[in-house]
Amino acid sequence: MKGITLFLQIFLLLFIPLSVKGQQTDSGKKLHIIIIGAHPDDPDKVGGTAYKWARLGHDVLMVSLTNGDAGHQSIPPDKLAAIRREEARKAGQVIGVKYITLDNHDGQLMPTYENRLQVIRLIREHKADVVIFPRPYDYHPDHRYTGTLVLDAAYMVTVPRILPEVPHLDKNPMFLFMSDGFIHPEPFKADVCVDIDDVIEKKIDMYHQHTSQVYEWLPYNRGALAEVPAGERERREWLGRTWSTRSDAEPFRDKLIELYGKAKGSKTKYCEAFQDSGYGTPLTSENLKYYFPFY
Repeated sequence: MKGITLFLQIFLLLFIPLSVKGQQTDSGKKLHIIIIGAHPDDPDKVGGTAYKWARLGHDVLMVSLTNGDAGHQSIPPDKLAAIRREEARKAGQVIGVKYITLDNHDGQLMPTYENRLQVIRLIREHKADVVIFPRPYDYHPDHRYTGTLVLDAAYMVTVPRILPEVPHLDKNPMFLFMSDGFIHPEPFKADVCVDIDDVIEKKIDMYHQHTSQVYEWLPYNRGALAEVPAGERERREWLGRTWSTRSDAEPFRDKLIELYGKAKGSKTKYCEAFQDSGYGTPLTSENLKYYFPFY
């Protein structure tokens, strides 16, 4: 009897503290999130959620698969690529994350095996737990093919003999689509929405860094260049007024109320929504708060 009691004491001393410690380590694990877009400024679409992750100490990497060298009415491509790379870096700096651009040409991105390997490398090197990217349904071919490239890489990040020089992931990340308004072949369906009312100014500050895009190319392309103020302070105020006149939360109102409750969810003005792509680790009601620890 004494032998059994002694055995139990040793078991409790050695193993139970380890179990408790393991649970604490898991719950406090730093998440690794990679947000992949086609062009510098595309990852900013989820800049509010990125900032919420970053300020909780999680590791966020923003990536543009192209260098954006075609997106301007007058700046030559080689000079524009350098400008847009620096603008992206500064946008990441606004929320304290790393933001990089690859050297693929704007408007020429294709779903090749070489480009797929680039995406596999990015996801593996970042040891991603969550990958966020556009759906492969979009007006812009670079956006479509970014979605295709990530989907094509999703399983391969776990296959050792694909890109063997970069260690494969033992666990497949969660692959989440950014929201969009396209309805063919099927509309976006929100599985999770993040209220970003409290960080919307940070998101606008991110876009403000993309001078060549936000204040030059996009207004020119839309025939509205004359509306853009000349001074930087005036431009930021103009951009803020533009955002203040709209709300992107209404299509996701039911999901916001489900997640935040009626009092808060019914008043949200700005949000970022995500859809489970069906690839990799699934998003469930059980792991929602683990991957989105803002709730």
